[in-house]
Amino acid sequence: MRSKNPPTLRSGRIRIALTIGDPSGVGPAIALKAIRSLENRYDFTVIGDKWVFSRLTGRTPQFSRVDFIDLVNVRRKNFSFGRINPRYGRASVEYLDEAMRLIRRKEADCLVTCPVSKEAINRAGFHYGGHTEYLAEHSGAKHVTMMLLNRFLRFSMVTRHVPIRGVPGWVNKGSLRQAIVGADEALIKLFLLKDPRIVVCGLNPHASDRGLIGEEETGIIEPEIRRLKAKLRSSIDGPLPADVAVYRAYKGEYDAVVAMYHDQALIPLKLSDPKTGVNMTLGLPFVRTSPLHGTAFDIAGSLSKANPASLIEAIRLAAKCALNLKKA
Repeated sequence: MRSKNPPTLRSGRIRIALTIGDPSGVGPAIALKAIRSLENRYDFTVIGDKWVFSRLTGRTPQFSRVDFIDLVNVRRKNFSFGRINPRYGRASVEYLDEAMRLIRRKEADCLVTCPVSKEAINRAGFHYGGHTEYLAEHSGAKHVTMMLLNRFLRFSMVTRHVPIRGVPGWVNKGSLRQAIVGADEALIKLFLLKDPRIVVCGLNPHASDRGLIGEEETGIIEPEIRRLKAKLRSSIDGPLPADVAVYRAYKGEYDAVVAMYHDQALIPLKLSDPKTGVNMTLGLPFVRTSPLHGTAFDIAGSLSKANPASLIEAIRLAAKCALNLKKA
């Protein structure tokens, strides 16, 4: 069931569509805390099931400046937090469907998504690797890139959720070009940097030591960097050994790091500052962010244990980048 009145722009503030993610995960708890913290700064449209919120607080929460689209799509009988269930997977996809309708009708300036369970979604019959793949398909975006960042580091990902043994096969000219170009465009259009600096990690230890430890650096990465240097506004260095590239970026020498695979980015992000970690999808016709953590089923349903810091940062970043996009 949708709210009778569509979201309205009450001020010149950024309008944020916020989905609660898997209703059995930590999403409802962090969403509730984040909204309470930020509802006077942004215009929110929350998409979910109000009854799930009431399970957290004992009563239906009231907000002064928040529209709520209540889909009433969580089965009340036998519901509990912390469970992987295809019904909850389907519910989380339905929240995304509704959010995309808001975006298409220009009733929201950006989208912030709480964590979903990939297993629950796939068990419900939706074969997506996660939010990124869903949003690419439903927005018509041809090329999307995952950017993972915190207040110290930004990573543009060549591969996403790929088994380690499959990573070398996914590191090719096309995927590398997409990650570098995506970083270049994001730094200029979303972060309004005039002279962006990008560093590209090697895939192999020591960036292969000139081909002694693998061929990807000399055969793929170096030639593509040379081609892109002449075309992009950003300065591009690399490939450097990943530890060197990340350290120099952390010290402020670079504005973004192009990482070859998932943990090359996630480990330094989680070590340097997990509380401000954000997942951002580049290449969409709108700004989308999410917290840099999963459903946390082990603490789902506990308001006292749920930490909204990453979601709050995702909301702030989405609003800032949506505003910058209007300026660009």
